[in-house]
Amino acid sequence: MEQAAHSDPERGADPDRPPSGSLRRGWTTGSCATAAAKAAYAALLTGRFPDPVAISLPNGRSVAFALAESRLQGGVAQAGVVKDAGDDPDVTHGALIRVAVRRLPAGGGLVFRAGEGVGTVTRPGLPVPVGEPAINPVPRRMIAQALSEVAVESGGGRAVDVEVTIAVPGGAALAERTLNGRLGIVGGLSILGTTGIVVPFSCAAWIDTIRRGIDVARAMRIDHVAGATGNVSERAVQALHGLPEVALIEMGDFAGGMLKYLRDHPVPRVTVAGGVAKLTKLSQGLLDLHSGRGRVDLAALADAAVAAGGDAALAGAIMTANTAQLAFALARERGIALGDAVAARAWQVAAEVLAGSGIMLELVLFDRDGVVQGRAGFRPVGGHARKRRR
Repeated sequence: MEQAAHSDPERGADPDRPPSGSLRRGWTTGSCATAAAKAAYAALLTGRFPDPVAISLPNGRSVAFALAESRLQGGVAQAGVVKDAGDDPDVTHGALIRVAVRRLPAGGGLVFRAGEGVGTVTRPGLPVPVGEPAINPVPRRMIAQALSEVAVESGGGRAVDVEVTIAVPGGAALAERTLNGRLGIVGGLSILGTTGIVVPFSCAAWIDTIRRGIDVARAMRIDHVAGATGNVSERAVQALHGLPEVALIEMGDFAGGMLKYLRDHPVPRVTVAGGVAKLTKLSQGLLDLHSGRGRVDLAALADAAVAAGGDAALAGAIMTANTAQLAFALARERGIALGDAVAARAWQVAAEVLAGSGIMLELVLFDRDGVVQGRAGFRPVGGHARKRRR
């Protein structure tokens, strides 16, 4: 069966088609798995696969999915939905989410299994226990609700006694392009989603990954974590401190998201590491380091160079520099420790967010070759209340 376009029966609207010029939204793996599970269970009870099959999202909206495959054989019903992530650069875009449903004896309840390409949790700190398939709580609730609806519609009450096996063919290879291995999810992908909808280029998924990384580190009693803005700084800070992989938090541009979560879920020692441009923006008060959120203030960087001992000529050269990298190179040529000055200011900004947590904080700036360009060493953040930056 060919895959039909997704449709939305909600008042004729099409929620994955925002206004003209906007990026198209998509559906989470959890939504796709829910649709496939509902169709399979309906076929198990009635002998027919609903196609398209409608499900309810956590916000109550109804959306419908076309089936890419369906099979009923030997007491097992199987259905598949191809994931459409919209315009989001999601590694699972185009993946087949396949769900097999089989009956269990009365009282067996709803049991989830990991099929091909779906991972298993091996470390504590994630939303599901160690040993369980990596199917997050919201998708589990969505599937349970959908199956209960089918049971009621078939006249059998709300009781559901079935085994649900979710598979993503090729998912193990796709998982190598995610942070699942670092989080202790082995063998494949996670079935994710909190709203059921993928918002293109949303920061929510990245921040959720940051939080889960911190949760896992805390559960494993890791006493030192390092958040880095990119691959170079991550490898460099790992080598600097000899950190295990589980201690590495891929902070990216979301310094504020990481720091705020650490403030409420502290780890004894925290290193914030990054390239000179990203951490210069942090030193200037920005907690979202994306280029679209703000640029390096070269005038402020020139002032920092003067405060570190630079002269007016250096300040002028920095103010007309094309990049932050060039500004730092100019300072190095003149023997001015601009990196240490910027690290000290970035430390203060980060410490302001972490105030009251008791964390020992360190800031390290690296160049593109992973060489340290500035450092503010470990010391405890203040315990006094401050107005936190947003």
